[in-house]
Amino acid sequence: MQEVASILLHGELKDPRVGFVTITHVKMTPDLRDAKIYFSQIGTEKEKKESCEGLNSASGYIRRVLAKQLRLRSIPKVTFFYDETLEYSDHIGQVLHGIKDDDTDGEE
Repeated sequence: MQEVASILLHGELKDPRVGFVTITHVKMTPDLRDAKIYFSQIGTEKEKKESCEGLNSASGYIRRVLAKQLRLRSIPKVTFFYDETLEYSDHIGQVLHGIKDDDTDGEE
C-alpha cells in the first residue's frame, strides 16, 4: 500500500497544493477498511497544511487507483496525516546535542 501510494503521488497526482511529499508509513485497521497514510514534507506549516488538504481532497481518486492496483476484497478509506515524528526526533537530537555541549563546557 505504501509503495503504490508513493508511486501514485509522484507520478499521477497533479494537485498544485501538494508539494514534494514522502510517504513515511501506513496504518491499516485490522479489517482493512481504513488506511491512515502518513507523509512528511520539508516546508512551512502553511505548505504542509495545504499538502494535507490537497491529499485528502484527492483521496477518492487515490482510492480508485488503489482499487485497480491492489487485489483486496474491499479498498480502504484513505486519510492523510502529516507525520511529525521526523521533526520531533530532530528536536530531541538538538536537545541532546545541547546537553552534551553544556557538559563539555563545564569540564574546561
